[in-house]
Amino acid sequence: MRSGTILCVVSAVVSCLLVQPAAAQPQSARGAETLEAMSGSFARIVEQVAPSVVQIFVSGYGVGQGQYDVMTKQQGIASGTIVDPDGYIVTNAHAVSRASRIRVLVPGARGVSGQPSLVKPQGVKLDAELIGIDTATDLALLKIEPSGLRALKLGDSDGLRQGQLVLAFGSPLGLGNTVTMGVVSAVARQLREDDIPAYVQTDAPINPGNSGGPLVDSSGLVVGINTAILTQSGGSEGVGLAIPSNTVRYIADQLRTNGHVRRAVIGIQVQTVTPAMAEAMKLPLPWGVIVSDIDPDGPATKAGVRIGDVILTEDGTVIEDVRRFGVNLYHHPIGATVALEILRGTNKVAIQVTTIERAEEPGSYVDLVRPDRNLVPELDVLGIDIDDKVAQMLHPLRRESGVLVAAMSADAAPPANRFQPGDVIHAVNWKPVNSLMELRRAVAGLKDGDAVVVQIERQGLLRFIAFEID
Repeated sequence: MRSGTILCVVSAVVSCLLVQPAAAQPQSARGAETLEAMSGSFARIVEQVAPSVVQIFVSGYGVGQGQYDVMTKQQGIASGTIVDPDGYIVTNAHAVSRASRIRVLVPGARGVSGQPSLVKPQGVKLDAELIGIDTATDLALLKIEPSGLRALKLGDSDGLRQGQLVLAFGSPLGLGNTVTMGVVSAVARQLREDDIPAYVQTDAPINPGNSGGPLVDSSGLVVGINTAILTQSGGSEGVGLAIPSNTVRYIADQLRTNGHVRRAVIGIQVQTVTPAMAEAMKLPLPWGVIVSDIDPDGPATKAGVRIGDVILTEDGTVIEDVRRFGVNLYHHPIGATVALEILRGTNKVAIQVTTIERAEEPGSYVDLVRPDRNLVPELDVLGIDIDDKVAQMLHPLRRESGVLVAAMSADAAPPANRFQPGDVIHAVNWKPVNSLMELRRAVAGLKDGDAVVVQIERQGLLRFIAFEID
């Protein structure tokens, strides 16, 4: 029995030795095949995604460099992502917000010879319509006429994992049809503690011009829209930020339906409860959000919410911080009822609050003007009629009428000698001015060399500005 057992073992060993060399492959060969397969999969993703990434050419007027707002003609290049075959394109708001003309280069598959062009991207350049902008998330929606375009699908950004491979597409520094690779460095990066927006952070190289291009996963699904970089040199340092695809989906749908984003609010300001705050205020829990301010005429006041209340849950969802509170609230329809569980002292209170729509808040006076309709060339200013919306942006005026100076034209004299953004023009040569049309009439007859005195209000004080027309 013992010799038979030994014989079987020896036979098995010999058999293995005879078979192994024929089946085995060198380690280097297997590694090469693995790299080739991975390279091929990346190439297939690029072929799938690239036809849906467009180059955006913007021309318009913007604020030049310096202490004062001076309107200058500007041009720029960004990227965009086709998200609907009917011609809808997502890009960044900062790329198109002040554009007077937007053109889109839609990629083509063939060059002049009928073969793919490896040197110059082929395609057709088309005018695009700006459907809507949301500055809070830095997203914009464009529309071009052709239909039947190749569109990319938006993935589920909530399912992203740190370390996951991603590809970034776009036109960095104007170099169209560019792709870079990296990983997801963080899945929900906030730039400040109480910011509601959270970004997908990646080390895939992103540079100016990538804005609006897609960040895709290994399945070719869009998991983010490239929007910004954190840099000390001006170039990519491996800290790129993309707007999560779930945010993109929600905002794009709102822009397409309403032309703007309707956000639900209840008329309160909140802060995240920190351990230090909880200790100093003797709160029983080191988490949640605390009501720091409240609109005296808002729905929260009417429902009984007070400053100092700590919100623990919203519609049954635990609220750990300001971001969770804001995201949950924004997804409520206008007029919906929100159920809040509030900690007031040592007591828990249930409160029902009805949402209202948040008022639009323009980022600056410059956002309200266009040179072709607001320029007053005789004074080298861009003016705005003071309606109720503009009046809310200003301090109480000494006089209810006038024209707001939003910016100066690029031909303006040194600003210290004349106007500044925020000035309100009340009269020209003692003639009262109540609108932009009246201001144009008041200066229409002035010629080069004519002296003029303009009465303005600046930071609550009236003053005269005298100069010669040039």
